[in-house]
Order: sequence, then structure tokens, then C-alpha cells
Amino acid sequence: MQEQGECQPKQRSLGAWLALLETRHPCEIELGLERIAQVGATLKLACPAKKVVSVAGTNGKGSTVAVMEALLLRQGRRVGAYTSPHLLDYNERVRIDGQRVSDEALCEAFVLIDAACGEISLSYFEFGTLAALLLFQQADLDVALLEVGLGGRLDAVNIVDADVAVITSVALDHESWLGESREQIALEKAGIARSGKPLIYGDSDIPATLLPHVLELGARPYLLGDSGFNYRCRNDALSLHCSDTNGELQTYDKLPLPQVALPSALCAVQALLLLDELNLDSAAVAQVFAKTSLPGRYQELCFHNRNLFLDVAHNPAAAALLATQLETLKSVKIHALFAVMADKDIAGIVAALYQHIAHWHLGELPHIARAEQADDVATLLQSCQGRTSSVSTYADIKGAMVGALAAMQVEDLLLVFGSFFTVAEVLNLVQSGEALLDGEGSDE
Repeated sequence: MQEQGECQPKQRSLGAWLALLETRHPCEIELGLERIAQVGATLKLACPAKKVVSVAGTNGKGSTVAVMEALLLRQGRRVGAYTSPHLLDYNERVRIDGQRVSDEALCEAFVLIDAACGEISLSYFEFGTLAALLLFQQADLDVALLEVGLGGRLDAVNIVDADVAVITSVALDHESWLGESREQIALEKAGIARSGKPLIYGDSDIPATLLPHVLELGARPYLLGDSGFNYRCRNDALSLHCSDTNGELQTYDKLPLPQVALPSALCAVQALLLLDELNLDSAAVAQVFAKTSLPGRYQELCFHNRNLFLDVAHNPAAAALLATQLETLKSVKIHALFAVMADKDIAGIVAALYQHIAHWHLGELPHIARAEQADDVATLLQSCQGRTSSVSTYADIKGAMVGALAAMQVEDLLLVFGSFFTVAEVLNLVQSGEALLDGEGSDE
């Protein structure tokens, strides 16, 4: 579909394509499979790889994909990973054999999809999903790992039938799209399950609607905490018990705690054991747990001789998990650089972390229409009961970063969280190496 005044599709750069896709469709999010399924059928994208794992969940999806990807690569498997959103570069969303695909490959895929659309209009996410599926199909992969964008049942990723479905967690987020309760949201996420195929759930807090619906769909549930999928953690040593394709229990002892959220790592191992007869020995799992990390997820950095901890937590459940990470740092003074979207449960996010934060540095995100105003967040913080934290507001994230670094002592910690946009801007500042404090280098 070409509009008057546009350059020829084959001549567009990736940036030009993305700018076009951001404005072409009448709405940013449009759940439903009819349109994308039509284009996918034209391109014959029903089977992007020999095996497919789809991952839904309120939090932890990207980390689950990262651990599965690392384990599969250790096994010599050809693997594609599709995740969203990206932090710095769009190419982060599509990886083949651990490497981001090139601008050229994405542009070539976009040209083919554009031609197949005809008069059908696709959203930015739908277009990108088809590009990932097309590139995976062309690569002749053993396994495709697909992260759901929003919900599950009506998400673009769900045009593909998963051999194994994973739901990492169910918590309140995106309620206007998915429902006002965990029970409603669980029904949407369970829509990625398929009859006769495994469905893994990685949270001991199970919504009442989940298991009955999974059974109604004919899927085989594996719930964290069941006899066939459980773990024990003592003195930072982890033991994991998972079921394989033969129904036998596999035990992994003396594992290190993973670099990503624990439920994500557990789901990754269980999913792969049910996907194929992989030789996942304890040494392989231990190495992947110890080394696999993801930008913006429990990420530790040093900048201007200050310690930073970055996490994209943007809902109360993710903030609560983040709080457990901070509980081991009680002797450390924690500053927070925080910016969040206005449609989030900001009070719930703040409540989970308020007692841990000594000083809040609130930055504006002026280029993001959905972002909450820093002054409004400050008003909320000042009304909180309990420990009194100091609050500063800034015109942008760079200003908040400068203010936070200047206020910190060397032994303090700066927690950066609230949204992907917040973390992305801080990562850009760190990677630029810009000297933000007079007389100090960046010391990355």
C-alpha cells in the first residue's frame, strides 16, 4: 500500500519504514487476528520454524525468551527470537542465532509484507510481527521464540500455533484492553494455548479462571508449584524440578540464582524440556543462569563512578519483584530516577518501592504523549504515608540524571525504573559517554 508522495518501498531506509508504520494505521493498538491472519496466509507464515514457543505474561516475557535462546544456542540449535518493545534499536526485536537482523533484512521483509497487504491496513506491531515470522521462515530455524505483545488471544503473535505456550505471570496492567481483574486477564493470556500442547504458568498465584480455561482448550497445564514443576532455594543455591516430554522428572541441583527474574528462568527450562528431548544438564543450565542477562532488567552499571540499577518495571507486580531485589541492600542509600506513563497504576508502583527510596528524581518525558507529568507524580509521593522521602522534579531525563548523580555519594545506588522509555533514555546517556558532572568522566 503506497501513499501519494512516498518514496518507492525498495528505496526506504529502516528509519523511513518505521516512521511510516507509526502513522499509517489509524490506531496504535488494534487487537484482533483477522487482518494479520489474511496477510500471513498470503505469505504462508503459519510455520516460521520447526518448533514454536509463544510467551505471554504481564512481566518477565523477554527474560524468559532470553534464557531459552541461550539454552538452545548452547545445544547448537538454530533459533529465532522475537521480542518487544525495543530499548534503543528496532533490530533488538528480531534475532537469529543470537544476532540482531540487519536493517537491510528488515527492509526487504517490509517490502514483501507491504506488497502482500493490498488494501489491508496493519498496525506497527502487526507489520513487525509478520517481518519477524518471514525472516524466521527464510532462515530455516529449529525453534522460533515469540513474545506476545499484549494479552494473547487476540495478539498478532497468536496467528502461529505454538508447540509450547508459556504464561509467565498474570497481574493488573493494560486493563482497558484486557480486563479489570486478574481473572479476566488470565482468559486473554491463556488464548495462546493449543489443544494437546503444554501450557506453562510461572507464578504460584494462579487466577481462578486460568486452569479451567486451559483444560477447556484441551491444553496440558504445568503450573509452578506442582509436583512436576517446582523449585527450592536455600542459601542462594537453587534446585529445580521439571517434567520432560516423557513425563519423567528432571532435577537440576546447586544452580546459581539467575541474572534475570527467577520465574522467567524457571519457565524457560520447563518449556524447553517439553518442547524437545534436549540434553539440558545441570552444568549447561547453571552456566546460562549465571551469564544470561537482558538490558533494562535488573541491569547493573557504573556511570560517573556511581552505581546504577536499571529495570523497566512499570506496574505494581513488577515493582514488588524489584523491591525484593532491593531488600538485600538495606545499608545502601537508594535514589530513584522515575518517569512513568499516565495510564499506569502509579500509586501501586510507588507503594511497592516507597519505603526503599531516600530521594526521588522525577524526570519529564516531553516527547511521549502518554507520560505522566513529573509534578503530578511529586504530588502523589508527597501524600504517601510512612517514611518521608525527598523529591526533585526535572524538565527531562537528562536533567534528572544530572541531579541524581550530583546528589549521590559514591556508595549510593541510583535505581532507574518506570517505563521502557525511561530506561532507554538513561542507557543512551550512559552509552554516549557524555560528562554530566563537572570534572568527572563517565567511567562506564
